[in-house]
Amino acid sequence: MSHAWIEVLAPGVQTAVQDLGGRRGLWGVGVPPSGAYDGLSFALANRAVGNDPGAAGLEAVLVGPTLRFRAGEGGHVLAALAGACRGARLDGRPVRPGEPFAAPDGSVLEFGPCGPAGLRAYLAVRGGVAVPRVLGSRAAFLLGGFGGTGRALEAGDALPLGRDENCDAPAELAAILPELGGRWTLRVIPGPHGAPDYFTGDALAGLFAADWEVDHRSDRTGIRLAGPPVEFARPDGGEAGLHPCNIHDSAYPVGGIMVSGDTPVIVGPDGPSLGGFVVPAAVVQPDLWKLGQLRPGDLVRLEPVTPRAADAARTERRRLLADPRAAVAAVLFPPTASGLAPAPAPTVPPAVTEATWDRPAPLLTIGPAWSRPELSVRFSGDHHVLVEAGPARLDLTVRARIHLLRRELTARGLLGAQAGVPEHVEGVRSLLLGFDPTRIDPRRLAEQIGDAWLATPDPAGVELPVREVTMPICFDDPDAHEAMRRYQRGVRPDAPWCPDNVEFIRRVNGLDSRDEVFEIVRKATYLVIGLGDVYLGAPVAVPLDPAHRLVTTKYDPPRTWTPENAVGIGGAYLCVYGMEGPGGYQLVGRTVPVWRKPAPDSTSPAAEPWLLRTFDLLRFEPVGHEELMELRAGIADGSRELRMSPTTLDLGALRGPDTPLPPETVEFVRRRERSFAAERARWAELASAKVTAGV
Repeated sequence: MSHAWIEVLAPGVQTAVQDLGGRRGLWGVGVPPSGAYDGLSFALANRAVGNDPGAAGLEAVLVGPTLRFRAGEGGHVLAALAGACRGARLDGRPVRPGEPFAAPDGSVLEFGPCGPAGLRAYLAVRGGVAVPRVLGSRAAFLLGGFGGTGRALEAGDALPLGRDENCDAPAELAAILPELGGRWTLRVIPGPHGAPDYFTGDALAGLFAADWEVDHRSDRTGIRLAGPPVEFARPDGGEAGLHPCNIHDSAYPVGGIMVSGDTPVIVGPDGPSLGGFVVPAAVVQPDLWKLGQLRPGDLVRLEPVTPRAADAARTERRRLLADPRAAVAAVLFPPTASGLAPAPAPTVPPAVTEATWDRPAPLLTIGPAWSRPELSVRFSGDHHVLVEAGPARLDLTVRARIHLLRRELTARGLLGAQAGVPEHVEGVRSLLLGFDPTRIDPRRLAEQIGDAWLATPDPAGVELPVREVTMPICFDDPDAHEAMRRYQRGVRPDAPWCPDNVEFIRRVNGLDSRDEVFEIVRKATYLVIGLGDVYLGAPVAVPLDPAHRLVTTKYDPPRTWTPENAVGIGGAYLCVYGMEGPGGYQLVGRTVPVWRKPAPDSTSPAAEPWLLRTFDLLRFEPVGHEELMELRAGIADGSRELRMSPTTLDLGALRGPDTPLPPETVEFVRRRERSFAAERARWAELASAKVTAGV
């Protein structure tokens, strides 16, 4: 059907266009996949109207929209609902989820409140919602302001619908919609981080034995779980940060359960791709839909399963979506007449009993040889593997080897959608690969990684073409201080890094004045070792000279608001926030955008919206607040460009942790370590005093 559209009369709390797969292949530059949070309900709604499961539709949260269908005189739109939409009405008549309905021209659909169980409702229309694709998908990434309509729906929006000539016949699928409730079991693959490196066995057993409550601060970026504190097997994260949850930046899969402070957070479809927190487990792909229906106050149990069991559950899910009519028949007409037991509901995955809290054995381990460090390949959930090299420390020579491994895999044609490995994200000492289990076996993938690792050249013989990039920075920017004030008022009044992050950095590094912090940042040359640490091309970088490595801890719990392009330090790393949002790095100032809003894919030629690249060399040049505002506007609209010049980087000249240091640098590091120890002791005294006082 052409020329049909939907008019938004009332938008609901937050309604947006989503598709099923979202964006793929951009996780490595900090672009999350987005897409429907409850992908199972969304796909079934599409199948009910005869669409491909991935066609674009609408996702509503908490309270849904009111919509008017426009199809021309005498026409109609075929639509279906799924998810938490039990109170929806079309022209005042109840609409049953999972059953397609014909909406005549001018008819009005009222979603009403989402629930009572579940949090999100979905609308599919035959032909799909035909908004333009941006970076390969119609899905809205609301925090980034692109995809869908570029924002949540507003009253007066008109949504065009696609043509339906190639759609299948509609089907009534109410019988196989997933059941929603207030208690949930999420199956997880333990690891990649586990005991005894990061946790004790008792701590992991407790993680999987607890009933976790969904925190009210959960959203599409992630699900925060409230419950018993998570205990660690080490006192701190070293150069990665003061808290033992801190690690050198490593990539997260969607569904990865990172532990921020003492709080588990499950990464959602709009979550960050790269960060510095341990991941003790990851939700299996067939259970990711449940994340989209978790309401604040719901109870969650994490159930460890094996990769083999996760594979069986994926197979069952694919069978369901490939032939939903057969699944309906199995539910409505179980084969009991022959004496067989009734078939289980197709959406219920097979039971698993053989898994424990311990993570699966590595898929591959290659021992160290000469200057080449040890390599391991582990599951990170059921459709990602995490490649890690060397010990858990900051080593730029290892970072260079990870980059060369990624280049070798690319040269062999082993990365990309055509190879069944659509996602790859480089970390400090790691490489996360997202693979399609229907295309490649993870054990075969691990073998290919091992072959490429052994063929990777020694960094000492490699020169990379890179760029020197100079970025303006306003130290003590007023918006950075506003973020600190909001945090102290609304999140943690007694935080040791408040009211002044720079003063905290000075204290834990043993410096004499705040100006020394700024001077070190100004003098340093930073090597960009990852993109997307805090979304959208945001660089995470480390000073090439160890004498310029200020080390701090991250906020615990994180900030709820950070100004766009704030500059912060966490562990030994500096980052530029790609967009406004939550964050945990200690703020020192603010700079210009590192990302330009992308145009629709139909616009030609399409320029890369991220402005920086891995292994760029960054320098910061201080400017005042007013000058920064002018520069920010110019970079954003394209009338100005970052100052860049081509150069080369000799990977063999990168310093490793065992490289001898000048005496003054050795003293700088020792003073910093003493200050860190003093800060840790101060925290312990404060915690003891609180216990004594009964706080």
